[in-house]
Parts: sequence; structure tokens; C-alpha cells
Amino acid sequence: MAKPEPEGQVVQLSDSFAESVESLLSGAGLATTARDPADPSPLGGEFCLVLAGGAEPDAAEWLAARSPGSVPIYVVGASTDHRVASGLVRRGARDYFSLPGDLDVFRRTMERIGRQAAAARAADGFATAERVANGFEAIVGESDSLRQVIGDARRVANIRDVTVLLGGETGTGKELLARAIHYHSPRSRAPFVEINCAAIPGNLLESELFGHEKGSFTGAVAAKPGLFELADGGTIFLDEVGSLPLDLQPKLLRALESREIRRVGGQLAKRIDVRLIGATHADLGQAVANGTFREDLYYRLNVVHLVLPPLRDRGEDVVILAERFAAQLAAQHQIPKPKLTLEVKAGLRAHPWPGNIRELRNAIERAMVLAPDGAIELAGLLLSRAPRQEAGYLPFPAPLGTIIRAAILETLARVDGNKSEAARRLGISRPRLQRILDGDLD
Repeated sequence: MAKPEPEGQVVQLSDSFAESVESLLSGAGLATTARDPADPSPLGGEFCLVLAGGAEPDAAEWLAARSPGSVPIYVVGASTDHRVASGLVRRGARDYFSLPGDLDVFRRTMERIGRQAAAARAADGFATAERVANGFEAIVGESDSLRQVIGDARRVANIRDVTVLLGGETGTGKELLARAIHYHSPRSRAPFVEINCAAIPGNLLESELFGHEKGSFTGAVAAKPGLFELADGGTIFLDEVGSLPLDLQPKLLRALESREIRRVGGQLAKRIDVRLIGATHADLGQAVANGTFREDLYYRLNVVHLVLPPLRDRGEDVVILAERFAAQLAAQHQIPKPKLTLEVKAGLRAHPWPGNIRELRNAIERAMVLAPDGAIELAGLLLSRAPRQEAGYLPFPAPLGTIIRAAILETLARVDGNKSEAARRLGISRPRLQRILDGDLD
């Protein structure tokens, strides 16, 4: 069986109790490495154990020669004089154990250290898994516009308390970016709590955010903590923050400025330690001008403003995402992974994707599920049925090739995918139409 990783260091100033202490540490699931008493380098591991049975003065000198550190130091000796124990503690020892009298207390202390070390390793493993699943690594795309936003978000993540406001159209991935900021921040071990402010009636939203006391309103049969309390130490994500009722906005502002909240019906303020990330697809500046959003709250939220680009401005990312979704959905539905043809890729690039990434995933899933032979065709994506910004929508300004492909797709939509009829209406040959769909504009 593999040995546990070293978790502590042992400084042996005396041979007394060495064998019994080694046996006790092994029983507690703790492994240690020997350390030279003359080594001046900083301590490592979860703890340091100094064996000083009969050599307590040497232990006191060793402690006095060290600068205070974060690693707890425990001294094991033989003296029962309380002055020896208090002197060692004054010099930096966390505790002193006189053996054999303190053997049971020493054993329980080492077992507690073992449990704490195991819990810390488990938390580290969980945090690593969460970071892989929800971190920046989970955001797919190589376009310059996306990489710029992610680069800024990585820098913001390292700053523990700064408030972030995420902008961008619906479906661009604001929640995914908020999670990535949290899981790459010093708050990653604490909760990530989210709420969609537009999905909860205004009269209930205050209770959801700040909690309530028993009897504070009809139906409040018990006290309930709010999301700010549940997120303590971590991050609270307010999606569609622009939908906050006007009468609730000053309460959020006060919570951000004072770092305190008060439950509905409560008298005492509670300290909170959270980072707030807000997100909105609306123009909050215009909302301030319209009088539907407080100017002071807007400036308090808008410390760092990151705007995710729409999918239509991310170039080849649409194809990369489509390939990723096709692979994921094939595994999820246990069907063969389809190959995206040049025609389909061209159609993906040309479509405006008003619903962005969410619309793309739904289109890929629909086409895969309905494809009779497992092969995705352009007509099967039902791009024509996606909501367009206006009738006859064409992307503009855009590269000429994108506009040409969009015109062909719009025409195909009007003729239910009939390429011969589309070519006739466009005044080009059917082979020419096919070449354009395949990416050949010459």
C-alpha cells in the first residue's frame, strides 16, 4: 500500500518517546519527515513536532531562534513543570505535552490534525475538479474578441473583492464567465450562489437575497438565511441585475458599501464577505437615464465591466462550438457523432445567431435528433426558423463573403431549402450556389 504524503516535520532533540510517538503518528494516519534542528529554512507541512524529552531548554532555544510562522509547532517533553510549558508556549509553541501523563491528549490532537489534513486534501481535490468543470478552461473559442475578455477576467479573478459587471447579448455565456471568475479566485473554496433577478417576483426578491426572520410576513413560519448569507466567503451572481425593483436597489447598494445585510423583519445587521458579480443584457446606462435604475448603484456595480462578444462576431468559434456540441450531444443521446460538411460550416458562419451560443446548441441538438441517417444537413438545422432581427436580415457591416452566404441562406429559407429554386431566384447556377456554400467565393 502506498505511503501517505508527508504532512509534518519532526525535529528530534532527544531520543525519549521517539518510538512511541512514531507509532502514534502512524495510527493517526500522519506521515512525517525528519528535520535537522540546525536547518534555518522555513517549516513545511501541516505541523511540526519537536521531541524534547529531557531537553526542554534546547527546545526553548530552538523556538526562540525561529521567526513566527504559520505552521503550528507542538513540543513533546517529560517535564511536568507548568513553567516549562508556559515558557515554550510564549516562545511560539502551539501546545506542550508531557508524556506519559498527556498521552491521551496528545493522541487526540494528532488524530484531529490528521482529520483536518484529509479534509483539506479532499477540498483541494474538489476545488480542482470544480475549476476544470467551471473554470476558464470550459469556455470554448479562439477568437481575438473572446480571448481579450477572458484575459481581463483572469486578472480580475485574482483580486478577491472587486465587483464585476458582465454585459453582452442573451446567450453569450455570462453565467459561465462568472463561474470561471469565481473558481479561479481566492474565494474558490467557498460557495458560488446565483439568482436570476428577473425570474422572481419583486415582493419576494428581498427575502431571497437578504433572508427573513420568523413571523416577518405571512407564511414566514421559520427564519431563513438569504443568498448573501449562504454565499459568505464566496461569490454571489446576480443575473439580469437590471431587473431589480427600484425600491430594492438602495438596499443592495447599502449591502455592497457596508458589507452588512439585515434580514426582512430583523433588527440586527449581519456582516457578509462576498464578491458580487452582476450580469445584464440591457443597457444600464440608458436605464439610469430613463429613471429605472439608480445612478449610484450603477457606478457601484460598474467597477469592472466585461462585455462578451456576440457569436456572429467570433468568426470560426461558431464552427468550433458546433463541433464540441455535436460530440457532447452524441455522447449524451448515445447516437453517432455527425460530421459537419463544408456546406453546414458555411451556413453556421453566415447565420446571425441572435440567440448566440444557446441558439447554436439547440439548433445542433435538434438537427442531430431529427436527422434520419445521423448526418446534419443545412436544411436540418432549421436556421430559417430561428428568430431574425428583422425580415430579410443580413449581417452588416460584415465581410463580403459573409453577406453573400447570408443572402443565400435567406433565400434558401424562403424556398424551404430548395437549392435549385434558390439559385434561380438569385440568378446564379446551382453548382455556383453550392460552391459558395462550401466556402468557394471565386
